[in-house]
Amino acid sequence: MIGLTFMAITAIIKTDSLCEEVLNMKLQTITDLTFSRYGRVPSGLPTVEIIKMAKSEEMPKDGTVYMRSVQALENTKDFSEICAVYGGSQPLQAGLCFGFNTALNALEYHRSSELLISATDLILMLGDRRDLEEGRYDTQKVEAFHVPAGTAVELYATTLHYAPCQTSDMGFRAIIILPDMTNAPLSEEQIQRVLAKSEDWESRLLCAVNKWLTAHPDSEDVKKNHAFAGLCGKNLTVSDFF
Repeated sequence: MIGLTFMAITAIIKTDSLCEEVLNMKLQTITDLTFSRYGRVPSGLPTVEIIKMAKSEEMPKDGTVYMRSVQALENTKDFSEICAVYGGSQPLQAGLCFGFNTALNALEYHRSSELLISATDLILMLGDRRDLEEGRYDTQKVEAFHVPAGTAVELYATTLHYAPCQTSDMGFRAIIILPDMTNAPLSEEQIQRVLAKSEDWESRLLCAVNKWLTAHPDSEDVKKNHAFAGLCGKNLTVSDFF
């Protein structure tokens, strides 16, 4: 079990001149004022039924799994109410991100907020899209927040985020609610449009519908999925915040 103590630590990042600084990093909570830069905790949203359904999916043996749209989650009364109250009756999808993860690996953003419902305790590593420099982001600017199980958290469109991290060897589970079709594969026509605008740094980050991503050079996203290697500095892990 990762102890949720909030002790500051010092880590030295060995990288290029843009990132050669000493970091004082600590794990924060979503009730801290600093979290307001990245999101909010909406009140009154129903979560009991949709969390119960999320826990019925069998955990992978290792790694993380992301399922963009899960019908069992979308058939719940909780989801219907979330669509009406939180989503303003726009078409939404309820997906599931679960498994085992302790590292940053990448950061992504959408042209929309993301509602995350924690089925387990988890940790979010977050950044601010406004700090991107032509697709590059210094990992020393990343902040980490503990999210208790059963909590709904809205992450703003300006918030850089990626797969949550676990707080125990049991892994993590998070329900991910986004506008419908977000994270779906790009069509061939969409890919060609991106290639035609290769001089535009943001176009180089587009890797799925409503998904822009910059990854750490050491991550599997870069090695296997040819993602843009824009994260500079250490590929942070949960231990860096304790």
